[in-house]
Amino acid sequence: MGIEMRIFMMISIVLCLCSAAVHAAQGNAVYYKPPYSHSACYGNQDNGPMVTGVSDALWRNGQACGKRYRVRCIRGANQAPHPCKPGNSVVVKVVDYCRQPCNGILNLSQDAFNEIADLDAGKVIVEYNPV
Repeated sequence: MGIEMRIFMMISIVLCLCSAAVHAAQGNAVYYKPPYSHSACYGNQDNGPMVTGVSDALWRNGQACGKRYRVRCIRGANQAPHPCKPGNSVVVKVVDYCRQPCNGILNLSQDAFNEIADLDAGKVIVEYNPV
C-alpha cells in the first residue's frame, strides 16, 4: 500500500472519530415512575422498561418517536453527593412527549435512570447520542 493511501486512511479514521464526537449532546435528565405503557407515540403498547419521553428540544412534532439514544450521566444537576454511576450507559427508546414544564430534555423511565444515576439525585446532566 502506497504512502498516499496510508495517509488517506489515517485522515479518514480521524474524521470519523471527530464526527462521532460532534454528535454528542448534553442536557438535563429526570425520571418518571412506572407504569410506562401509556405514551404519546404508542398509546398502551408496552415498549419495555428502557424508554424515555423527550421535551420540545427533541420532540419535533412526533418525529422523535422510536428513535434510540445512548445516555450516560456526566454530573449532577443539584447537590446530590454521588449522582452518577461511573461507566454506565443505557440505550432508551423515545416513546413519549414531556410537556412543559419539563424538567429535562430527557424524561427517562425510572429503570433507565437507575442504570446511570442514583435515584436520590432526581436530576442529572447527561450526554446522549443517537444510536
